[in-house]
Amino acid sequence: MKLAVVGGGSTYTPELIDGFARLRDTLPIEELVLVDPAADRLELVGGLARRIFAKQDHAGKITTTTDIDAGVADADAVLLQLRVGGQAARNQDETWPLECGCVGQETTGAGGLAKALRTVPVVLDIAERVRRANPDAWIIDFTNPVGIVTRALLQAGHKAVGLCNVAIGFQRKFARLLDVTPSEVHLDHVGLNHLTWELGVRLGGPDGENVLPKLLAEHGDAIADDLHMPRQIVDRLGVVPSYYLRYFYSHDEVVRELGTKPSRAAEVAAMEKELLAMYGDPTLDEKPELLAKRGGAFYSEAAVDLAASLLGNGGSPVQVVNTYNNGTLPFLPDDAVIEVQARVGHDGATPLAVSALDPLYAGLIANVTAYEDLALEAALRGGRDRVFKALLAHPLVGQYAYAEGLTDRLIAHNREHLSWA
Repeated sequence: MKLAVVGGGSTYTPELIDGFARLRDTLPIEELVLVDPAADRLELVGGLARRIFAKQDHAGKITTTTDIDAGVADADAVLLQLRVGGQAARNQDETWPLECGCVGQETTGAGGLAKALRTVPVVLDIAERVRRANPDAWIIDFTNPVGIVTRALLQAGHKAVGLCNVAIGFQRKFARLLDVTPSEVHLDHVGLNHLTWELGVRLGGPDGENVLPKLLAEHGDAIADDLHMPRQIVDRLGVVPSYYLRYFYSHDEVVRELGTKPSRAAEVAAMEKELLAMYGDPTLDEKPELLAKRGGAFYSEAAVDLAASLLGNGGSPVQVVNTYNNGTLPFLPDDAVIEVQARVGHDGATPLAVSALDPLYAGLIANVTAYEDLALEAALRGGRDRVFKALLAHPLVGQYAYAEGLTDRLIAHNREHLSWA
């Protein structure tokens, strides 16, 4: 089995490598190729990756290349984890929206749109290369904004499934609080990527006992603290929203907060510098503790599980993924990409049935899906007016003056990545 990781020079990658090494029985990789245009970073990460495999007695071969075509040749699956423009572009996404009084965040709002515009054309080019190399290869997209990027891939006819670590993070957290194994915890996870709610937490499977009320009663303070939301909001909802819902539920408060501290991108850039120095240490043969602060917790385990299922090598039969709606949420188009529990196998992902949603959640999902329609159109066809319409449709913008100012700033900060600008 051969896997390729595009964006393999990311400081995330040792987390992925550690998972591949530990879970070799689930996903028996014979060859792993790390692909990245940043040759210096790639060699540092590649060296550590080989040492991690060696320490854990994994017989798989790890190679590195800056050549996408060479890297994806004959790959059974390709994982995409790229960041077009790097942390510098992310820093812009997190700062210029604040000038207009809007949230600065790299995956939602105006910053998320900027990331989508930069990313979709690049990902589609890579996907075409994968298809030419092996039309049967699966593409696993971890590249944000996952929902929009996965939709672009699916609409172009690629064998693709989107992946996020929010659900597996909740599963692991709830398992610890309940003192059970993660495999015993089933989430009623519903929504769009970075716009999801845990409507139930069931023990033993989809039809198991819903212990969410117990979790909120006994551990509500800890759960709310992790979400950076007031306990009373979580209690009033009676569900657990993802961390990203704070940008919607506490927008103005978050804008004030973001304006008083360095951007997350600045923090991550400093962390990455330290991590890369560690990766260059020839005695380091495991992922460093600092990596846990970088983000992406449990990404490796989710990626292994998904790849194993898609490639017919086991894996959990039900996983949270991003895939076509196909009637699951009846108020959305079939070709909307949703994030829900799905049955996953070698033919792809089929969402499980979802109970009728409270309008409180359905309304916001429908609103953001409409924005994603317009965002994808802007990413594929370009043009200032398309960017403006997408911003005007986003519930975190929604005002004419804001959309005008944000459009100008988005284009000014991203000209080098926009062929039409």
